Amino acid sequence: MRRIIRLFSKVLQAIKTLYYRIIYLEYKHMYDIPKDFRFNGDGILMYGDGIISIGQNSYIGRYSSVQSGHGCSVKIGDNCRIGHFVKIYTTTFYSDQQFNCRDVERYSKSVVVGDGVWIGANVFINPGVTIGNNSIIGANSVVTKDVPDDCIVGGTPIMLP
Repeated sequence: MRRIIRLFSKVLQAIKTLYYRIIYLEYKHMYDIPKDFRFNGDGILMYGDGIISIGQNSYIGRYSSVQSGHGCSVKIGDNCRIGHFVKIYTTTFYSDQQFNCRDVERYSKSVVVGDGVWIGANVFINPGVTIGNNSIIGANSVVTKDVPDDCIVGGTPIMLP
């Protein structure tokens, strides 16, 4: 019985791996993503009818999401390291409004991540943010403002030096 369970587990893992390879290949065709970009793990989601553009020699960790809404773009530079469970969004809701009505106002702006940026695990990047070259965003941070080049920041929301 244990052999059957192990075999079944291996078959399921192979199917899951194939499924994600197909999904990630589709992302590379839908968006401007180079062949050397690495999807490091399962559950990575890229969606929206905006533009997603990624530079050379970069990767993104498991269960991360990149959303690019209509008329917006997410540009990620070369040599970027994006950790697990990172969320990058170009569209969100204005918070100062009634949400129990039909016409809820949205806020949409493009996001830019410069070259050589390291983004720690579980980071949330808000619409309209630009992260400068060679900057580091600490794990569990909420990025609400632009980050200059060569900075190390962290917090919820981040506090700039």
